[in-house]
Amino acid sequence: MSQLRTLSATEVSSERLLLRRALHDADREGFIELSTDPEVQAYIGGPQPRGDVERRFDAALANVTSRPGNYVIADNATNRFIGTLMLACRPAEGDEELELGYVLRRSAWGAGFAFEAATAALRAAADELPDQPVSLVTQTANKRSLKLAARLGFRPISTFEEYGAEQTLCTAPLSTFRI
Repeated sequence: MSQLRTLSATEVSSERLLLRRALHDADREGFIELSTDPEVQAYIGGPQPRGDVERRFDAALANVTSRPGNYVIADNATNRFIGTLMLACRPAEGDEELELGYVLRRSAWGAGFAFEAATAALRAAADELPDQPVSLVTQTANKRSLKLAARLGFRPISTFEEYGAEQTLCTAPLSTFRI
């Protein structure tokens, strides 16, 4: 199994957003809201108990070195927590591949933040990493996420059953995000 690198940048900025690997104590309430909101979590396993989320946040905050590829999506002007983005390696058939995932607070939906954050991360990765496929998996029932994937240039290649629901696997070559 080859070891693919992932995006090494500790920060990536766009017009309105800052993607940062560092989790701040000020992110607590936003992180808790994100993880406990039934609508936000509807397609990714459902809301989590607040106590579990608080413990996970405290553990992540105590861990000074965040996992490569995991980012907080924050407002560029206020540094307010908007959501999270992951662009990291995941196991694939006989190898590893780069996978994109994102989740935003409900109050940030519909403003184009997920598209802007994903585009910024993928452009930074395309400048740093060799060309490779990037995957995105979402529940097939999550039409908003599938629409965003298509807007980003991902195309569906298969469906499969996982977590009790049909999932759609989409891919795009990393090179398509080079400027």
